[in-house]
Amino acid sequence: MKKLILILCLFSCSHKVNIKRVIIKIGNTEMRMVWIPEGSFKMGSVDTMSNRDEQPVHSVFMDGFWMSESPVTNAQFSEFVNKTNYITTAEIVPKVDSLINQQSSNNLLLEEMIVTGSLIFKNHNVPANQSSPMKWWSWSSNSNWKKPYGSGSSISGYDNHPVVQVSWYDAVAFSEWAMMELPTEAQWEYAAKKGETREFRDKNIWQGIFPVNNLILDGYEKTNPVYKFKPNRLGLYDMAGNVWEWVMDWYHPNAYSMKDRVRNPEGPLYSFDPMEPTISKRVTRGGSFLCSDQYCAGYRTSARMKTSPDTSLEHTGFRCVMSTDQMNLFLE
Repeated sequence: MKKLILILCLFSCSHKVNIKRVIIKIGNTEMRMVWIPEGSFKMGSVDTMSNRDEQPVHSVFMDGFWMSESPVTNAQFSEFVNKTNYITTAEIVPKVDSLINQQSSNNLLLEEMIVTGSLIFKNHNVPANQSSPMKWWSWSSNSNWKKPYGSGSSISGYDNHPVVQVSWYDAVAFSEWAMMELPTEAQWEYAAKKGETREFRDKNIWQGIFPVNNLILDGYEKTNPVYKFKPNRLGLYDMAGNVWEWVMDWYHPNAYSMKDRVRNPEGPLYSFDPMEPTISKRVTRGGSFLCSDQYCAGYRTSARMKTSPDTSLEHTGFRCVMSTDQMNLFLE
């Protein structure tokens, strides 16, 4: 896959920082990569909204890396599918053994799930709390990345919206095709914190009583175009809200207490979720258009979510990273 490179150094007057971008050609589309310089940061949080799996707070040093300016879009993912004939997880009939463990937690009948499809959001008439069963998710046999909200939905006219209804495996497949990777959890949080991701309402989240009614004060009931809201200080878009983003790491509630957390941590070697101990999960970051102060506040820079890697959801996408060595291959 041939890629054309153009390096741009831009100056942001509002934040007084230099932003270094590289534009990479992917098929008939482009992907903009932003340089994240090396440095140290405090990973985790002890603020009033933090969860126990965000602790202990610890110092981490990160080498510099390149990160995609925005989540991967429908246009970019379409190029991948068109060039490779890739079939996403939601377009493949799931195996029965992979559904048995998920049946009780999703309140779905097994026979309803042995078809191609994915999970879509449905409003519920009971306000959510931290212990609520997630009855706002419904299996849709007609949902996939091309029809993210089931029958009648389409991505036509939504080229610049983030691709959703992609599993962790789909995100990895795209990244490998593009000669990139998914970010580690540490890379993602470092970029969010160093970029000073805004915590105020300049982002696409749920406004109103979740999951009863969304007031749509930000203008979007579902996803927004990736350049709609202002970027963070490093020039990254949608590091808070819009869609949850897959990262490489396995989920473990005690990940931050494990060894090898000093420099470029890559996360635990295995997954464990005490709430669903039989299901292995990967981490997602950044929150989505379904996040609210009332329920999860997942748009916080330190907030962690966990999801089975074969799960596709209408509010989950991903972005990519490249190491210096990977980028240098294109610059030679």
